Amino acid sequence: MKSAGHRLGFLAVTGSAIAWSLGGLFTRLIPVDSWTLLAWRGVFGAAGLGLIMPLLPERGGLSALRAMGWIGVLFVVQAAAGMIFYLTALRHTSVANVAVIYATAPFLAGAIGWWILGERPSASALAASALALSGVVVMVGFGGAGGWLGDALAFGMTLTMAVTMVVVRRYPGIPIIFTAFLASLLSAAFSWPFGAPLAASPRELVLLAAFGVVNFAIGLPLFTFGARRLPPIETALIGALDAPLAPLWVWLAVRETPSRSTLVGGVIVFGAVAAHMIATETRLRAAAAGREAP
Repeated sequence: MKSAGHRLGFLAVTGSAIAWSLGGLFTRLIPVDSWTLLAWRGVFGAAGLGLIMPLLPERGGLSALRAMGWIGVLFVVQAAAGMIFYLTALRHTSVANVAVIYATAPFLAGAIGWWILGERPSASALAASALALSGVVVMVGFGGAGGWLGDALAFGMTLTMAVTMVVVRRYPGIPIIFTAFLASLLSAAFSWPFGAPLAASPRELVLLAAFGVVNFAIGLPLFTFGARRLPPIETALIGALDAPLAPLWVWLAVRETPSRSTLVGGVIVFGAVAAHMIATETRLRAAAAGREAP
C-alpha cells in the first residue's frame, strides 16, 4: 500500500537524519584536520559499506553503473564531491552559513523533482519547508560571518544532496550503495595527500572508524530505502532534522549548552516536520477511506 510505503520511507529517512546528525559530534571529538578526517572517513565508510553490501538486496552494482554510461560516472563523481564539499565548507565559512544554505535543500529538491519527475510539491510540504528554513535561521541568526568560497562549497554540497534525492527517486534500480562505496574511496583518495592520515592516534582511528560506519553503513542504506518511497521535497524536509539534532548530541556528550535561539529554532524545525507528517497522514487516510467506500 502507498500509505505503508510512505510511513516506512518517513521512518527510514528520519533514521538517516539521526545518523548523519552525529557528524557534528564526531568532528568535535576528533582533533584532526579536515583532509585527514575526510580521508579516513572515506576509507572506513567504504569498508563498512563493503561489509553490508552482501546483506542488502542491491545486486549487480558495477554492471548497473556501466549500463548508465557517463551518467553513472558523473553520479559517482558528484557524490564524492558532496562528501568533500561539506567538511571543507566548514573550514571556509561559518557553521551558521552552512546550516542556512543546507536548509534550502527541500526547495532545491522540490524544484529539481518537479522538473525531472513531474512531481509537483504539495502545499503542506512547501509550507513546512519554509517553516523549517525559518527555524534554522532562528537557530543560527541572520548575521553569520562567512566567506564566499565556503558558502559556494556549502551550496555545492546542498545541490549534490538534492540531486541524489531526485536520482534515487527517478531510478529505483540505481546501485546507490555501490555508488557510495566508490564515492567513498574516491573522496579518500583525493583527500589523502592533503592531510596527515598516518599521524592519527589509535583513539582517533577508533572514532574515525565509528564516524565512517555511522555515516555510510547505517545512514546511507536508511536514506536510500526511504528516499525511494518519498517525493524529493519530503526527503529533504525530514533531512532538515539534522540541524536541531546536531547540537543536541554535542550537549549530551560534552555538555555544551545550546543557546536559546538554538532551542527555539529546533522546536520550529521539529514542529514543521511533525505538522507536515500529520497533514500527510490525514490525507493518506482520507484517500484510503475514499477507496474503501462503496
